[in-house]
Amino acid sequence: MSMEKILAGDGTSIAAQFNIPEGEIKGGVLIVGAMGVPQSFYQPLAEWLAGEGYAAATFDYRGMGASRNGSLRGLKADILDWARLDAAAALEALAARAPGAPLYWIGHSLGGQILPFVPNLARVAKAVTVATGSGYWLENAPGLRWRAWFLWYVVAPLALPLAGYFPGARLGMVGDLPAGVMRQWRRWCLQREYAVGDGEHVRAQYAAVRTPIVSLSFHDDEFMSARNIESIHGFYVNAPRTMKRLAPREVGARRI
Repeated sequence: MSMEKILAGDGTSIAAQFNIPEGEIKGGVLIVGAMGVPQSFYQPLAEWLAGEGYAAATFDYRGMGASRNGSLRGLKADILDWARLDAAAALEALAARAPGAPLYWIGHSLGGQILPFVPNLARVAKAVTVATGSGYWLENAPGLRWRAWFLWYVVAPLALPLAGYFPGARLGMVGDLPAGVMRQWRRWCLQREYAVGDGEHVRAQYAAVRTPIVSLSFHDDEFMSARNIESIHGFYVNAPRTMKRLAPREVGARRI
C-alpha cells in the first residue's frame, strides 16, 4: 500500500493510493468516490480487494482530501474536470500497475454518474455503481427533500459568493467543495434529468457508454430513492444493466 502523486492531463497533481496484492493480479479495481467523500473512507474495501488478488486504487479529486492544496478559493474545477482529468489519470495509473489485467470500476454515488465523461472508459471491462442516483431533488428520498431545498435555494447561493468556494465542513453539509463543482452539482440537482438536462450532447454521452453495469441500491437509503436510481441508469440505454436493490434482511443486517 502506498500513497502516491499522479499527474492529470493538465498537470494537476492528484493523490492516489494503490493496494497491490502479492502474487498474480486477477484484475485492477478503481474505486471512484462520492461527492465530498475522501478516499480514506474506501480504504477498507481496497484492502479487502487486494487480499482477494485485485490491485485496488483509490484517489481524491482535485480540491478534495489529500489532493487539496491550500484554500479552495479561486480553484477552477468542476465535476467534468474530476471525470475527464482526475478519474482518467487514476485509471491510467492503475492500468500501469496491473498490466494485462482486466480493469473494473466501482463508483459510489457520483462515481457512478460520471462514467460518460471519462475519456478512457473503454479500458473498463465492467462497472459497479453503488447508491448511484440522479440527484434530482424532487425525487430524493422523502426525508432528504426539505434539506435539499434548503441547500440548493438558501445555503449554496449565499455561501458560494461569500466564501469563494462551498465551506461545507464548517456548515456540516457535504464537505468543502470547489465553487465550480458546487455550482454544476446544484444545476444538475435542480434539473429533472439531472446532468442530461444540460443538453442533448450529454444524453448522447450517456448513450455512448457500453460498459456492462451492475447497480447496487438499498431499500433503506436515506438519500437516493428508487426513482433516483432508475432515472440515472435509464440514460445508459446502450449499456447492459443489472439492477439489484437490496434490503437489510437480505444480507443479515438491521440497516445498510
